[in-house]
Amino acid sequence: MTQFRPDLAEWLSSELWPHGVKPDAPKVYALLDGARDAGIEPLVRNSDAPFSCLYSGELSADLSAAAPYLLHLEPHRPYTRQLLEQSWGQSWGCFAVAPAYVTLDELRQHFRTLLRVKDPQGNLLVFRFYDPRVLRVYLPTCTAEERRTVFGPAIRLIAETGTGNSLISYLADPAGGPSARVSLLPSADTLP
Repeated sequence: MTQFRPDLAEWLSSELWPHGVKPDAPKVYALLDGARDAGIEPLVRNSDAPFSCLYSGELSADLSAAAPYLLHLEPHRPYTRQLLEQSWGQSWGCFAVAPAYVTLDELRQHFRTLLRVKDPQGNLLVFRFYDPRVLRVYLPTCTAEERRTVFGPAIRLIAETGTGNSLISYLADPAGGPSARVSLLPSADTLP
C-alpha cells in the first residue's frame, strides 16, 4: 500500500490563493533571489508572465543573474507549478500578496526602498529581506511602524519554514489577532 502525500504545488496553491482567482482577488507575486540558483533568472524570463527586476539600470549578465525579481503568479500556469516545485525548501525567496488594485510597478517601487540598510556604523548594506531565512528572523522583531514599512502595499508575506513541510504567513495588519500563521503540508496521518 502506498502512502498518500498531497501534491506540493496543489497545497501551496491552496495557501497562496485560498479564495480562488477572481478579478478583485488579491494578486500573488514571487519575490525571488537570483543569487540562490542559476535557474531562477531563466525561469522568470521564460515564464511569459509579468515580472520586474528590483535592481534598476543597465546590469551586467552576472548581476542580472543574481538580482532579486518580482514575478506575478497565476495558479494554473505551468511556470507557477514549476516554480513552486523547484523552489520549495531551497530558500529561493518569499511570496507577496497585494490587493488587486496594486500594480507590479507599485510593488516593485516599494520593495526597492528596502534593498539597502545602514549598520550601526552608518555603512550601507544590502538587505536581502526576501530570503525566507532572513524574513523569519527579522519580521517578528519589527515594531508596528517597521512592519508597515516592510509590507508597504502588500497585505501578506509568505515564506517557507526551515523544515520544508510548512510555511509561515505574515499579515501586514493582524488587527489584534496573531501576526503570523503556520500551515503544515498535510500528510496521510492528518487526513480524515
